[in-house]
Amino acid sequence: MAHEIEAAALDSVQPALGRRAPSHALPLGAPCPNCETPLAGPWCHACGQPAEDYHRSLVRLSREAVDGLFDLDGRLWRTLPDLCLRPARLTRQFLDGHRIGQIPPFRLFLIVVVLVFLAAGLEPQGKPAMQLNGPGGDLTTGEGLDLKVVPVVRDDAVSTWVSSRLKQAAKDPQGFERTLTEWAQRLAVLALPLSALLLGLMFFWRRGVYLFDHLIFSMHSLSFQGLLLTTTMLASPLSGWFQLLFLIAPVHLFAHLRGTYGLGVFGTLWRMAVLFVSSVIVLLLALTGLVMIGLAEIGG
Repeated sequence: MAHEIEAAALDSVQPALGRRAPSHALPLGAPCPNCETPLAGPWCHACGQPAEDYHRSLVRLSREAVDGLFDLDGRLWRTLPDLCLRPARLTRQFLDGHRIGQIPPFRLFLIVVVLVFLAAGLEPQGKPAMQLNGPGGDLTTGEGLDLKVVPVVRDDAVSTWVSSRLKQAAKDPQGFERTLTEWAQRLAVLALPLSALLLGLMFFWRRGVYLFDHLIFSMHSLSFQGLLLTTTMLASPLSGWFQLLFLIAPVHLFAHLRGTYGLGVFGTLWRMAVLFVSSVIVLLLALTGLVMIGLAEIGG
């Protein structure tokens, strides 16, 4: 249960590596190895099993892996420039049915989620990723985020529970951080439906725009923001000036939102404001819930 996102991301790459017609397909008319129905295509129309011959030499397997890698690279280098420079075009092409030349949005989103957490785990040497400071049990992360646990005068059940769990976290800060990271990866996927539902509320009166459209937009938008965050985290130790890359985020969102939905300047700006306020509220709630879940699991 600890690596659901990583497993899903790695599994999602496999279809991209096998998009070309397989050179190891069984001939038409050959019996299906599973149900012996004569094959009429790359899949058995009776049982659904792939019509593939798995008895292949190492040389043949290596050649297929190289072919698949170049095939993935081709789709990758067609998707990333549009995602970064022409996001509205990328989203509109997918919604209009031109999908074969780009990486599927959800597959891209899963891979980016993994990259974000991998980059977040690369802490500078000698700088603890998380530590507990002082008698109050304040949590300080390596990114400078302080989660203050304010002592309360009343000794009720909640304060007692929090105090005991903080003592457990102080004994095993690495385990506490690992728990937070695992749950943060799981909760990250919730950003997709939340973003899509919020966009749906802001476009509920527009005909011809569906929740599916908002989901695709959210996958592309969050994928870019994740790539931007990953790049900034990796480059910031080299120079603090790389923090200015975050200024690209609102510009990209403005171009993406306006171009995808055909909005005017004012219509784009007020929707961006709603998205920003909502994102801050959701982030604060998510951080609070994340810490509470981490404290509950570290105590268990």
